Amino acid sequence: MVAYGAESRPAILGTCRNVVHFSITVFCKATIWMNYSDTDWKSGWTIAGPEPRDLVLLVSGAHILKPEEGWLVSRDDPRLVGIDADAVALGSIRERAVYVTEVPEDTAGFELVNLREAILMREDVPTALVSTGFQVWQWWRDHRFCGRCGGETGFHPRERAKWCDTCHIPWYPRLAPCVIVVIRRNDRFLLAKNARVKRHFYSLIAGFVEPGESLEEAVAREVMEETGLAVTNVRYCESQPWPFPHQLMVGFFADYAGGELVLQEDELSDAGWYRPGDTPPVPPQTTIAGRLIRLMEREIAEAGGTRG
Repeated sequence: MVAYGAESRPAILGTCRNVVHFSITVFCKATIWMNYSDTDWKSGWTIAGPEPRDLVLLVSGAHILKPEEGWLVSRDDPRLVGIDADAVALGSIRERAVYVTEVPEDTAGFELVNLREAILMREDVPTALVSTGFQVWQWWRDHRFCGRCGGETGFHPRERAKWCDTCHIPWYPRLAPCVIVVIRRNDRFLLAKNARVKRHFYSLIAGFVEPGESLEEAVAREVMEETGLAVTNVRYCESQPWPFPHQLMVGFFADYAGGELVLQEDELSDAGWYRPGDTPPVPPQTTIAGRLIRLMEREIAEAGGTRG
């Protein structure tokens, strides 16, 4: 790995943020096993490269190279001998800096894990950490050159951004805001199947926010476009970063206001109203869709199904 930036090592900066609950195990040089919880993970930034005892998330394309003992390895792990690649800071876990770097997928001693499948199917994946890692790495890889003049970019000295010395403009990590909504109608809520996704999950209506549009307006537009339904009482619930490739999913509840189901066929293959406990397969709780569905089921059960 290449160490770059300042010769001295600045502190990892950042504050603790809300993340999906997880627990990861880290393999240390002295073969000590240490368990870390989500409250230990802090997002942060530095231009300094990793030191030998720092932790590294290994990626290759759309995959994670997972060691047997967790999801991160020490930079001085013997399996990384001879690998020389950029490493980008992500933050820290209990004062140990965490980086992300790309390595060949056939690097010996690791399991090749598809990121999307891991988030959807594995309960042990540290969703917030790996999502941060993939989004930061894709930004780093895709912004090697300035979008205005084409010159090579370097580190911004004070924040997570690439910097063009010619144009004097920063290039920040890209985030694409998306809305996702669970719609309630009395004691039922709407589930739909994506026409382009092979998995048998039924999920929620979702879509990208358009320029000049509020989040609430995006909810109403996406629902009308994809289902022909009108909604009211749109209210925020929670959010989740979604690294495919750089989305921020913003979750809402809404109430049915009128209309009949008319599906946008290139988006949805099926949709219907379902009662809690009587649904088709839905996404797991590691996803915002799965959690919104669970929260709506709870709301209907507690309220007795009287709204909408």
